[in-house]
Amino acid sequence: MTHQHTEHPEDYFTREFWDERYSGEQVWSGNPNPHLVTYAAQLPPGTALDFGSGEGADAIWLAEQGWQVTAIDISPVALEGVSVRAERLGLALTCRQADAFEWSADQTYDLVSAQFMHLPRPALTRLHQELAASVGPGGTLLIVGHHPDDVGHAPEGTTFDDIRFTGDEVASTLDPAEWATIDGLRLEREWIDRDGRPAVAVDAVLRAVRRG
Repeated sequence: MTHQHTEHPEDYFTREFWDERYSGEQVWSGNPNPHLVTYAAQLPPGTALDFGSGEGADAIWLAEQGWQVTAIDISPVALEGVSVRAERLGLALTCRQADAFEWSADQTYDLVSAQFMHLPRPALTRLHQELAASVGPGGTLLIVGHHPDDVGHAPEGTTFDDIRFTGDEVASTLDPAEWATIDGLRLEREWIDRDGRPAVAVDAVLRAVRRG
């Protein structure tokens, strides 16, 4: 993933930064994240939360599969683009603006997905806790990020060594009494780097299923 350079790393977390980022050319590939596709395809469609939805590839894909999707992002510009695209495709989904530093769980879903959310700790840990609280009985939590072994991905212009995490680190914050399945995984996948060359990404994946 490529990111806009910023001379002030703290700006990376602001609405203004991402509004500007999403007001120009397309940022991401337009394809849904592969781990989401893998796991969501195994589930019957229900209600889904896509946190940090960006340009909406995941939210759109979920809606196309029959999910009732709520897309949350810090950028109103991004969310407007998601709404327009969904309308063109004849899809109904809900868009909500929220700052990850402040957002708290206010309802539950059958699937909660957060793909490559970059936050410093302890804000990242807090967000993961709120995402877990958003999973309803029998629901699935899917959190994907850059593993510490993945040296090929980093927000440009930042020094956020603590944005990386392992699936096991997230898994350790979940209470086994409340979750029937807790899988902390290290998964590799092929991708094309910023220079157009084949590369291997190392992802941290947390997949958990809340007890019914």
